[in-house]
Amino acid sequence: MSNSDRLLLILHIGFAIFTLGPLTAATMSTPRYIRKQNVVVLRYLHRTSQIYGVGTLGIFLFGLFLAHGKFGKFWLSASMTLFVVALVLLLLIDRDQRKAVNLLDVAAAEAAPVAPVAVVPAKEAEEEQAEGKDRDKEKDEAPQAAAEQPALDTGVAQVERGRIASMSGVVALIWLVILVLMVWNR
Repeated sequence: MSNSDRLLLILHIGFAIFTLGPLTAATMSTPRYIRKQNVVVLRYLHRTSQIYGVGTLGIFLFGLFLAHGKFGKFWLSASMTLFVVALVLLLLIDRDQRKAVNLLDVAAAEAAPVAPVAVVPAKEAEEEQAEGKDRDKEKDEAPQAAAEQPALDTGVAQVERGRIASMSGVVALIWLVILVLMVWNR
């Protein structure tokens, strides 16, 4: 193996290590945050998936250069085919992540209460303020367990959550099969 082939192999393995791990973690974590309806984290995971998804192309390119045109070998052809299938699935995951973020944004906007501003005379405001203090005392005495319960699963973006969960699992299995093919035949 020449020095240039060794360099290509190091780059190929380096790209595999530093892109597939974070990509798989981001795609497999997405369903949890859809269920929790945490749009901020979902946006971050979507962006992470996009960045590392593009980075996986480096794995494919360095692998092509390493193959030296020996595509007749079964393990190389199977690995490249599986890699392309994984990339297509990643595009579908990207689409579903984007759709889930949009659906949760819309649901949050619809659920946000819009309080009208009302002008209240000073005497009525003082009476409401006094009543408000009485209500605050009652709230302090109430158990805090209700505030600590998680938000109920309202069904927003549940189809996307299921698709992302299943496709990211399939993509992870594809990465493992490619790894076995590469290690076994090297």
